[in-house]
Amino acid sequence: MRNSGLGKKLIILVLILAVPGFLYYLLTVGGKNRYKGLNYFGPKKLSGSFHKFHGEKIPDTTYHKLPDFSLSDQYGKPVTTAGFEKKIFIASFFYTGCPDVCKNINDNVRKLALNYRKNDMVYFLSISVDPQHDTPEKLKEYATRYKDIPAGKWLFLTGDTSSVYNLARNGFLVNALKVNDKEFVFSDKLILIDAEKHIRGYYTGTSAPEVNKLNDEIKVQIAEELRKIKAPN
Repeated sequence: MRNSGLGKKLIILVLILAVPGFLYYLLTVGGKNRYKGLNYFGPKKLSGSFHKFHGEKIPDTTYHKLPDFSLSDQYGKPVTTAGFEKKIFIASFFYTGCPDVCKNINDNVRKLALNYRKNDMVYFLSISVDPQHDTPEKLKEYATRYKDIPAGKWLFLTGDTSSVYNLARNGFLVNALKVNDKEFVFSDKLILIDAEKHIRGYYTGTSAPEVNKLNDEIKVQIAEELRKIKAPN
């Protein structure tokens, strides 16, 4: 009986010593090999350079990036691409005179912004497709309905019509079209942008399941950015 008890104690001791080491392996070695980041969207091309993985020479790919932009926020302050250096942001399009669809989208953005209100890595940009009427003053008034979001976390942006529409079509790769003074065609997508200004996902802003998916994938992107910061040079 004594030998049996001693044997059980030895097995327990071995497990106590072995399990942490095995978990460490999964997190450090296995985890790195199994980690799968989000997709890249937009045109891509081979850069002409290469990197090695497990001894194999693999061509590097250049992915679509947002062009530099310069808009104004609801406080009348300039907002540029440089202001989001090493930051993740979620962009969407709207206009203050929009019917219920914009309210639906922005209510969902509000939920996301509340989730990340204390995270300095994540921001939200809502860009007006009616810049002729949506002045900074009007955007500031519109933004008061979302007073529970910290200042600077969620920016409502405007600019000249040409800049906004070109940015939508050629930067974010979504539709933006003025039909008349009161009607606009624009995308209902929430667009996830990584710290290098690549597009990493499109999500229907009126769909609760899609917004929940975005919430999860923001976390995946945060993990990817942290890996880059911690990776040795």
